[in-house]
Amino acid sequence: MSTRLKSGGRLIDRSRKIGFTFNGKRLQGYEGDSLAAALLANDQVLMGRSFKYHRPRGVVASGVEEPNALMGIGKDHRFEPNQRATLQELYDGLVSESQNHWPTLDADIGAVNMLMSRFFPAGFYYKTFMAPRAAWKHLFEPVIRKAAGLGKAPEVADADRYEYFYAYTDVLVIGAGMAGLKAAREAAEAGARVLLIEQTAHIGGRLLTDPVEIDGQSSDAWLEAERAALAAMDNVTIRTRMMGAGVYDHGYITAYERVADHVAAPDAPRHRLWRIRADRVITATGAIERPLSFAGNDVPGVMLAAAVRDYVALWGVSPGDRTVIVTNNDDAYRTAIALKQAGLEVPVILDARPAAIGALPRQARELGIRVEVGKGIASVKGGKRVKAVEICAQAGEGSTLETVECDAVAMSGGWSPVVHLWSHCGGKLRWDDAMAHFAPDADRPPTGHDGQGFVIAAGSAMGHLNAAAAMEDAQAAGRRAAAEAGFTPSEGAAPSVNVEDEEPLEAVWMMPAGAGPKLRAKAFLDYQNDVKVADVHLAAQEGFESVEHTKRYTTLGMATDQGKLSNINGLAVLADSLGAPIPAVGTTTFRPPYVPISMGSIAGEARGAIFKPLRKTPMDAWHDANGAHWEPVSDWRRPYTFLRSGESVEQAVTREIKNTRTNVGLLDASTLGKILVKGPDAGKFLDLIYTNMMSTLKVGRCRYGLMCTENGFLFDDGVVVRTGEDEFLCHTTSGGSDGVHAWMEEWLQTEWWDMQVYTANVTEQFAQVAVVGPKARHVLEALGGTDVSKEALSFMGFIDGELGGIPARIHRISFSGELSYEIAVPASYGQAFWDALMKAGEPHGIMPYGTEALHVMRAEKGFIMIGDETDGTVTPHDLALSWAVSKKKEDFIGKRAMERADLTRDNRKQLVGLATEDPATVLPDGAHAVEGKNVYGDPHTIGHVTSTYFSPTLERSIAMALIEGGSQRMGQTLSFPVSADKTIKATVVDPVFFDKDGERQNV
Repeated sequence: MSTRLKSGGRLIDRSRKIGFTFNGKRLQGYEGDSLAAALLANDQVLMGRSFKYHRPRGVVASGVEEPNALMGIGKDHRFEPNQRATLQELYDGLVSESQNHWPTLDADIGAVNMLMSRFFPAGFYYKTFMAPRAAWKHLFEPVIRKAAGLGKAPEVADADRYEYFYAYTDVLVIGAGMAGLKAAREAAEAGARVLLIEQTAHIGGRLLTDPVEIDGQSSDAWLEAERAALAAMDNVTIRTRMMGAGVYDHGYITAYERVADHVAAPDAPRHRLWRIRADRVITATGAIERPLSFAGNDVPGVMLAAAVRDYVALWGVSPGDRTVIVTNNDDAYRTAIALKQAGLEVPVILDARPAAIGALPRQARELGIRVEVGKGIASVKGGKRVKAVEICAQAGEGSTLETVECDAVAMSGGWSPVVHLWSHCGGKLRWDDAMAHFAPDADRPPTGHDGQGFVIAAGSAMGHLNAAAAMEDAQAAGRRAAAEAGFTPSEGAAPSVNVEDEEPLEAVWMMPAGAGPKLRAKAFLDYQNDVKVADVHLAAQEGFESVEHTKRYTTLGMATDQGKLSNINGLAVLADSLGAPIPAVGTTTFRPPYVPISMGSIAGEARGAIFKPLRKTPMDAWHDANGAHWEPVSDWRRPYTFLRSGESVEQAVTREIKNTRTNVGLLDASTLGKILVKGPDAGKFLDLIYTNMMSTLKVGRCRYGLMCTENGFLFDDGVVVRTGEDEFLCHTTSGGSDGVHAWMEEWLQTEWWDMQVYTANVTEQFAQVAVVGPKARHVLEALGGTDVSKEALSFMGFIDGELGGIPARIHRISFSGELSYEIAVPASYGQAFWDALMKAGEPHGIMPYGTEALHVMRAEKGFIMIGDETDGTVTPHDLALSWAVSKKKEDFIGKRAMERADLTRDNRKQLVGLATEDPATVLPDGAHAVEGKNVYGDPHTIGHVTSTYFSPTLERSIAMALIEGGSQRMGQTLSFPVSADKTIKATVVDPVFFDKDGERQNV
């Protein structure tokens, strides 16, 4: 059984007991325990069920590589699934629960999948759910969706808070083991700013479990000296519980800090996502021990050898009273020695190599431990925990030579450098045949902004598994990073490390080497995804020769594992199946984050009310207090209409339209995008951005312009104002300002980088008010300050001046067809200007109006609306806007695309107006026009309604639509089936329903 040892456990405080629960059962641990250690101390070996077969699973590792012991931690508003028990620090009151079972962990109905495993091989879902087709939607898909995923999603809002942190440093060192500490100190002593991060709560790495002698002193003494020296330096920052999550271009790194996962009710943010810029990154991330592939290697109690001694040394926990060691290298002997010294029994060490003659095997024998060479495990006996192992000859096919009773198995298949961070940004790997692992290729590193490798792997992460070699490499890495960051490192020899020499390992990818199908079907490569040796063999047989194809067919190394435990063994089995060398097969792609990070940390403060901040105009409070009926417009809220007591929304809209057409209306147009474009090449640049010519626009004049994508499709429009010889102000739609600005910057930075043009999004710097209607000029004249007569300010012109003592830019532009002025004032004057207009307009019947009145009035005039009359497939020509497409310009974005045959054919959908036979009937938005039959015998759709309203001005319904060959259909009557028993008839008419000649706006 697994239990707490009477002594040992350097990370725990035995004087401080901690209570916690697992699946509702109250248990006890010590401060400093990991959840996994505390569960083992309570003999809770079974910790979960596998994803596919629901096999009993226990803890395998002691760190981030743990694939099995995934837990739901917390409850209610602090519940989070899929947390590794090996990383979760124990705190008083911690609530944990196992995953992927029903109704209980011990009695899981899903375990029936084990009995049917022969019918669920790799890729079975690609072949099984093909027929009958009707069963997919109603049977297969619901079942698969219900079974998919690890853990259960939280059901209530997260109560914790999260934040971002931005950091800039010369050298970032990831990993605070021996190599990381040495590299950090070398860089710091050269004068570089150093940020040293460690994913656990303690610095020291493997030295905490496997002490060595450094410069004649204990590794504990050396660790304390290094820690103290670094802590005393002003240019060094050390952060624990912080993982290097991802490495990206240009020295950009994300790190994930688990600030308060070790406390019950944190005052601090729970997690913090660091966004770091560094000149050089040193990955001192160490190496991960590999499992061995033998039948039953997933039974609870089978663990990595190094993890077993971690639990003994760090937490004083014995994973078992009788532990069998199985290995292909000398390092596993350290586990046997540690167990023996702790008073535990090691019945036998099974070494797959033909000989074991090194210092560590010799020490094990001297302790009286039996060593069997050339031997392996044929299978592990036990269901929910290990009961015995069957010993076989490694070179054979699995015939049992002996059965040894035990309650734990410690396995070691060698070590693999943690190359994930090196690989994230394009670093290449080399195969080390002697060590049987992939390691960073120093000649092909990730390249930084200066053209040099900005990531430097150090110590074990570089492939140096001997502590003495790792120390020398770490010192060199620290000095190199400092030098490349512009500092002068010191010289001198690296500290001496006294460590036992180890004999070479022997690569073992399957145990025994000649295992048949029955054993291969029970030997697991990927514990999390239930991928077996037999699955990889099957993938190779079915033609999946690419490692990436095999990964997707079998799910090997996918999900949260990202190849930490499964990758090398799986690649080796695939290579063997294909008869190819491992380097030729290659590796899969390692993707960030290194270990899953919380969604909360990714969102940071962007949650709740500020998940998507609501943008408000300077007059928002006035609107709210005066009956605004709100609608969302992109990130803004705008008044749909202004309700009066006893009014319906429809009545309010009608009132606003009639008043604006007869008196004067006031519209808050502050949400319109405003992008300043300035520079000697501004006119040239805008000629390329817009379909029509902007460079010929005179100062003081305005011009309506269209913007298209490279495919020739309209995506935004607005009025361009020339405010100076080299300065323009481009108005965009309310929802388009950010996108258009980004669009402009993308072209400037990637294609036209040599143009002298600068842009700025000044949307929120100005409040903009439209004063609209026959009496609009009277209102502005009442304010006084600037001549706004027809002679002083003609249509599509602007002047800078002041109105009522407020500085203003007055545009003579109209989106309603009425006499209209759009007036921009500094945002800080917005409310005061609005109040002044309302007061000056009282004698003239002024009323505010909302977006719906605006839309109806623009539709009466046949003006298009981006997003209504456009859907990403519409050209200016389709909308009868050919007059806004220059025939003189050599080029603009979308020009060549518009000349393609498909975009010039006569029967494209074109904008038309629609008049229903019954003037009171309003066509529904999006209603389809049909004509004849299609090839399937169904009604043929020839277009759809884009905008539709009842016009109070015309006292009838109006609509616009995109109809095939619409310009040739004037006078035709079209059918719009709107339900099974109702069809609306409408006549194709000119889309301009009101004041076609524009007399009202030109007064």
